[in-house]
Amino acid sequence: MQNNPKFGIFLMILTTLIFAAQDGISRHLATEYNVLMVVMIRYWFFAAFVIALANRKPGGLRKQAYTRQPALQIFRGALLAVEICVMISAFELLGLIESHAVFACYPLLIAALSGPILGEQVGWRRWIAIFVGFIGVVIILNPGSDVFSTTAAIPLLSAILFALYGLLTRYAARQDAAETSFFWTGTIGAIVMSAVGIWFWQPMVQTDWLWMAALCITGVLGHWLLIKCYEVAEANAVQPFAYLQLVFASMIGLSVFGETLEQNVLIGSSLVIAAGLFALWRERLKAVP
Repeated sequence: MQNNPKFGIFLMILTTLIFAAQDGISRHLATEYNVLMVVMIRYWFFAAFVIALANRKPGGLRKQAYTRQPALQIFRGALLAVEICVMISAFELLGLIESHAVFACYPLLIAALSGPILGEQVGWRRWIAIFVGFIGVVIILNPGSDVFSTTAAIPLLSAILFALYGLLTRYAARQDAAETSFFWTGTIGAIVMSAVGIWFWQPMVQTDWLWMAALCITGVLGHWLLIKCYEVAEANAVQPFAYLQLVFASMIGLSVFGETLEQNVLIGSSLVIAAGLFALWRERLKAVP
């Protein structure tokens, strides 16, 4: 593995920009078509990508697909598919800014759940960071306001599901290579979404097929760049820059969809990001021998 932090940071920033663009396209399509159909088509391209990638690896498709824990891999893949559906629904109902502001707490959820699920030790400093982060989430949700509704909890559900997916991915890595987990993520997601999404098929106008193609391309490109990012730099060096997706998504929400950045969202998301960066810093210190 190479160790080029500067190039890794550049790739992570580019990845977050592409994923933010993907989220904007997802929001547009979700307002016109059923979310399940949109995610299903996206997964068809994703599955084609991971299969083509596996075929190019030494040993081919059979080696990349082999796992000693198929039940876990199937559950992981299905869980991520559900999470994507929930998050795109949040984009449609709440917009990009508020959805991403709440979703940014997922690293804190991973830190909080790593103890009971993975048996990892979570120190008191990280628990404080987790507490501060959730204060930020409460500020974003603003439960005392007249505009608060249960829909505001949808991106929080998405963050919980994604945190569980991340923890299960970490658990799967104890026996399976990253390429194997990636293969199962794409193929199982495609199978699950095809089973449910095909019943919600809607005719799509030509211009929206172009947007769908852009969604699939950004999804594949984003995942490919993320793989390359972790190939050239350590995760601890580049992970803090993943928070830029919130910044880029907010810019798209403001400029393209006419969303507004409320004061409570700005304050709350700042607390969430600060707490998340502190938790990542503590994890990096802990990893140093």
